[in-house]
Amino acid sequence: MMREAERSNVPSAHPTALKDISPVLQRMVIIGEDSRFRTHHGIDPAEIADAVGVDRGKGPVGTLTAAWRNRERLRGASTITQQLAKNLYLSSSRNPLRKLKEAVTALRLELALPKDRILELYLDVAEWGQGVWGVDAASRAYFGVPPSRLDETQAAALAATLPHPRTSTPTLRPERVLARRDLILARYHGIEVYIPPAEETDMLQVPAITLPPDSL
Repeated sequence: MMREAERSNVPSAHPTALKDISPVLQRMVIIGEDSRFRTHHGIDPAEIADAVGVDRGKGPVGTLTAAWRNRERLRGASTITQQLAKNLYLSSSRNPLRKLKEAVTALRLELALPKDRILELYLDVAEWGQGVWGVDAASRAYFGVPPSRLDETQAAALAATLPHPRTSTPTLRPERVLARRDLILARYHGIEVYIPPAEETDMLQVPAITLPPDSL
């Protein structure tokens, strides 16, 4: 299959092995971007059904039909694997055909690579800000430490950056990052909160959340 990042569409980034990335950041990214990453096979039917407002009991045919009719709402249902497929091989076009190619490529990636490698590649090629590519660059740019030394709050802030890396970072529109960061932190500590998809971030209202004292 594809030789991983050799055909990447993104600028060259400093490759960082998963063992050199704080486990807490790995967890925060999964919480914020794709909570069922460890159990799905590249696409998440449950997330798609939620995104398009379909009763999950309608089955795959009903879900796919509704997904096509409401395809503009699918952007927030992309899994980490789909985002990796887009970053490596596809354009950022919102054309429905591109979304189909993204899903097919995601399925192929899941067949070829273990989950840890998919996550490692995603963190390496994701955009974390204007001109900031890869988790190592992001960790050093925003917090002055390598990704192995990120604490909980820093890791959650980086994860909160991913939906809008060019317009919301810890240094640009920090209020939007902080609101999402607190939701990710809450979920990390077992508090049941709703973390909205990227397109709902502007309407984000954070409920009263009590976190452990050492989390802030």
